[in-house]
Amino acid sequence: MQNLSVSVPNTTTIWIAVPMILCFFALMICVGIACRKHATDVNSFVLGGRAVGPWLTAFAFGTSYFSAVIFVGYAGQFGWNFGLSSTWIGLGNAFIGSLLAWSVLGRRTRIMTQHLNSKTMPDFFEKRYDSSKLKTVASFIVFVFLIPYTASLYNGLSSLFNNVFYVPYWVVVVVMAILTGLYVIFGGYMATAINDFIQGIIMLVGIIAVIASVLQQNGGFNKAVEALEIEAGSEYVSMFGPDPIFLLFVVLLTSLGTWGLPQMVGKFYSIKDEGSIKKGTIISTIFAIIVAGGCYFLGGFGKLYHKEMLSAGYISKEGAVMFDKVIPTMLSSLAPVVVALIIVLVLAASMSTISSLVLTSASTLTLDVVKPAICKKKKIDEKKSILIMRLFIVFFIAVSAIIAILKDSVWKDSVFIAQMMGVSWGALAGAFLAPFLYGLYWKKTTKAAVVASFIFGTGLEIVQLCISVGWITVDGGVLGFVFRNSLYSGVFAMVGGLILVPVISLFTQKTLPRNINAKFECYNAEIVTKIKDSLG
Repeated sequence: MQNLSVSVPNTTTIWIAVPMILCFFALMICVGIACRKHATDVNSFVLGGRAVGPWLTAFAFGTSYFSAVIFVGYAGQFGWNFGLSSTWIGLGNAFIGSLLAWSVLGRRTRIMTQHLNSKTMPDFFEKRYDSSKLKTVASFIVFVFLIPYTASLYNGLSSLFNNVFYVPYWVVVVVMAILTGLYVIFGGYMATAINDFIQGIIMLVGIIAVIASVLQQNGGFNKAVEALEIEAGSEYVSMFGPDPIFLLFVVLLTSLGTWGLPQMVGKFYSIKDEGSIKKGTIISTIFAIIVAGGCYFLGGFGKLYHKEMLSAGYISKEGAVMFDKVIPTMLSSLAPVVVALIIVLVLAASMSTISSLVLTSASTLTLDVVKPAICKKKKIDEKKSILIMRLFIVFFIAVSAIIAILKDSVWKDSVFIAQMMGVSWGALAGAFLAPFLYGLYWKKTTKAAVVASFIFGTGLEIVQLCISVGWITVDGGVLGFVFRNSLYSGVFAMVGGLILVPVISLFTQKTLPRNINAKFECYNAEIVTKIKDSLG
């Protein structure tokens, strides 16, 4: 499907956007350089010394969660398909993916990971379940599925930059990859957390400004809703939209999935103290309501721009819609200042998530695979460990950027690459959610059950990948429902793991880890305080 119209870039927008972008980039690099003193050892480089406050942690969690994929891709696609009911996806992200995740996982993750001295999710699996093989397998899953997931994050930039600057997509990817790599390499987790805070503020301001501008453009909220009902039908302004079942699956995957993603759970490893967890829970939830709820609410008005989409060639004669063009089309006629702010918003959303992913990938591969292999022959000191991590950061950023560029040019019609990106989230969440959650709460969780969850989660998504690219055919029935798309199979992977792990654990108690009581003693540790600190 080709773009049939060519618009002239707005000169005013360019003159406003370029200085904003340059200032944004300069600030990111300055933060990275300033944080070098906080990245002198592995614990500081990966976890910020486990002393990161509530605001930085909450914003790091939120900005890692909500990328340009959500703003440009998901908001456009699900807003077009569900109308205003797509707002439920954002609210689900806020209350299930943020509030409940912090409440259920935050404190116990922080306490047990410090008690076991684990710095990554694969490292947690080894020390919690007494199995180095689990760590190796988990590291392999992270490596295989995080790279295409990272590559997909660049896609949200192409439409906006092409519409405003006519800058080639590969240039945008290369520049962003280099700048993201620089501040992560310099400052590690602390630089990432501080920059996430700055990027989060940009996202908050940008989302509010965009929603206000779009509603004003359409005569206010009431008139915009009335126009949407006339244009699309009453079901697109109803509470649960035209397809409530599909909507529920989208809410579950995008909300519950964060509980099993290593780059998300890793934020709890580094938070400072009990009070920070309580504050962080509130901050993170409010951030998610505004950013995620705002994105999907905005996308719900997408069908108001049906004529513009059609005339631009973004809707084919057969009715196929280029969903990545919905949000850019909505924004194309806004004031230059707002469009410039959106450009910086999308950059901030992309860079924050990419920095989190590459730091997670590099630390996992270094600490859980490379370092143990080398240490069998000789010991590696802290400086060499950090050097290896920095090299792998370069490697992950380079590989993901190359895949993104090739996907946009050479592999443009590759169904495999597109679907690989789609199943990444489901595979990671499906494999890790249940073993991690039960590992924090239930002493009787066994190694055999963890292996089963790994196999089930990744196996289901590999089958989904094969079906999506046409290697396997499924005709209707239960399997047809499960493998309708990666959203459905991803939910079944997570829910299936939550059922499989306790059932298999009950029948495989012989594989129960040793000294399990000692691993849970951290939750019952007694702390003596001075009378001035406690009235008890």
